Amino acid sequence: MKAFFSLLLASLFIPDLALASENASRIDLTGHWVGITALIFFVVAYLFVMAEEFIHLRKSKPVILAAGIIWALIAWHYQSQGIPHAVEAAFKDNLEEYAELLLFLIVAMTYIIAMEERQVFEALRTWLIRKGLSYRALFWTTGLLAFFISPIADNMTTALLMGAVVMAVGGSNQKFVLLACVNLVVAANAGGTFSPFGDITTLMVWQKNIMASNGPVTFWTFFSLFIPALVNWLVPATIMSFAVPNEKPKGSSIQLPLRRGALVIIGLFFITIAMAVLAHSLLQLPPVIGMLSGLGLLQLYAYKLKISGEKSQRPKTAMNDFNNPVPYDIYSKVARAEWDTLFFFYGVIICVGGLGFLGYLTLVSQTIYGGWGPTNANIAIGLISALVDNIPVMFAVLSMMPDMSTGQWMLVTMTAGVGGSLLSIGSAAGVALMGQARGSYTFFGHLRWSPAVALGYVASIAVHMLINKHMF
Repeated sequence: MKAFFSLLLASLFIPDLALASENASRIDLTGHWVGITALIFFVVAYLFVMAEEFIHLRKSKPVILAAGIIWALIAWHYQSQGIPHAVEAAFKDNLEEYAELLLFLIVAMTYIIAMEERQVFEALRTWLIRKGLSYRALFWTTGLLAFFISPIADNMTTALLMGAVVMAVGGSNQKFVLLACVNLVVAANAGGTFSPFGDITTLMVWQKNIMASNGPVTFWTFFSLFIPALVNWLVPATIMSFAVPNEKPKGSSIQLPLRRGALVIIGLFFITIAMAVLAHSLLQLPPVIGMLSGLGLLQLYAYKLKISGEKSQRPKTAMNDFNNPVPYDIYSKVARAEWDTLFFFYGVIICVGGLGFLGYLTLVSQTIYGGWGPTNANIAIGLISALVDNIPVMFAVLSMMPDMSTGQWMLVTMTAGVGGSLLSIGSAAGVALMGQARGSYTFFGHLRWSPAVALGYVASIAVHMLINKHMF
């Protein structure tokens, strides 16, 4: 679940895969059995990741193993050539960047878990249910909220939150649930693209300090994607809304109150985000220092709650199902971070870093960016992200570092984020909702509306190239 902020603030830290001085020591192994074997291990590992829903093997396990095997093969070959230190330096560089990512994500996840335990998300859900909206009004309201919540809490958390509302009021109406879930996936993925904190991929691009051919990619550059992202959601939402039944659901819900300290924790969270931005943009420090400082603020406030006698509700089994009050302890929130997701990022970053060291990313970059041109390549990146998670896709692009304009960097940021909406398995939001609305929201149910989603994909690209043409 907390993979959310995994889809959230995180990826401000993706590596420069090697130092310039090491490049001369690198060997192109793309045609060597070592390189081919490493590539096979990565592909097999990722097939296991894609099949997680069916085989119930956590996605971190195969990629962590593949990462170790890939770098072991590389190190063995370089040892045999008498140049071991280039491998050691490149691996440490990847590991250092992952350490920053890990700390950043732990802080983000801790805040979200703390807000969840203080009943912030449940209070919002029950408030929406009590409004007595029609199915059509609920369709638009949940989509709009998903679009604007996703830039702060990642697409998966946003989809689960709004999905709980949809299931609570329309669980018996499968047609409404299907349409609302498709709408939530599109809205959550689109909303995450116009904020550096909206998705891991946007944060990857921001932290990279990219100097494009016509100017740097700054924190504020991402907001140029707001209108294209809005179009990406509105086009399919408008088409689907005509199929939503214009009836009023039955039933009501008791309004759940916020627990003590909820508003203060929300405020501290926004202060923490501000500190991360300022540390990066004003002080030229890694954003993680701002995040960790914000964790210190949360820890101090948690201490205040603890000594005042506040109790912490421990999770039972299901999301937001709490019982057994114990003295308030912020470290219990850290323990509940989505460790599978955090280790999955480790595996992906180390695997892709190894493939880059072998020479595969240079080869791919020359093929698609050199042969197809940046626009076609960036559009294709979005289509690929419908099948393969956008994190390794974007990491690979950043590792290639093609020479592109600011407009092209924003284009690939958007397409990598919204391309996953084309299929239900293309994003964490879609996969999560298939589990939450099992039987109502399915792969083929989403596929039926994929043409409408594709129309929004094309329209958002056209709008971006029109209104942001000065960036190209």
